[in-house]
Amino acid sequence: MMHILYTKRNTKKYQSAFTLIETLLVIAVFTILAFGVNTLVSYMFMNSINRTNSLGNIDTAGIVATNFINEIRDASVGNDGGYPLNQASTTQIIFYTNYGQSAGILAKIRYFISGTTLKKGVTIPTGTPLAYNSAQEKISTVQNGLVSTSTTAIFYYYDGNYSGSTSTPPLTQPVNVTQVKYILMTLTILKKDTNLSTSTFIVNAGASVRSLKTNLGN
Repeated sequence: MMHILYTKRNTKKYQSAFTLIETLLVIAVFTILAFGVNTLVSYMFMNSINRTNSLGNIDTAGIVATNFINEIRDASVGNDGGYPLNQASTTQIIFYTNYGQSAGILAKIRYFISGTTLKKGVTIPTGTPLAYNSAQEKISTVQNGLVSTSTTAIFYYYDGNYSGSTSTPPLTQPVNVTQVKYILMTLTILKKDTNLSTSTFIVNAGASVRSLKTNLGN
């Protein structure tokens, strides 16, 4: 009988120890799975954010291109008598346009590069007679993520002989604004698919100035 009792107690100890090992194994496996799931969810979340940023950049670039084309097409003599195209450098352009403005009012628009962003300044004329006060210019960022810098050419100018061919050279700087009939903006922008991505896409937006064009189409 003593032998039997000893055997039963030993079996219980063995079963108890085995159950503890199983519990520890389950906890370890669960921890590994939880870590894996958490890592996967984090990766999917970050990838989703990066994809959204990429789509945001592309969508924003489309809006910038559309606005630029419409504004350039409607460029005209400013309310102070200024020539439609005020400045025509490779990194900054200033012109007058009535696009999006009240009847009879032409805004003074300035596009320029600041670091890796494209910014836009808008000055609405005031006073009698109407005049443009640079202190009243409202500046906003219209495009982030540019590969372009403050020394990279993004604005190109062409005369009335421009046919739309990429092989046609732009006017030589410094540009005589009275020769300009067509203006092209070229932006190279980061896609940002991942934090370390260097892939880019290019946005080209150009139009002829209706008030200045001669033999150019619409």
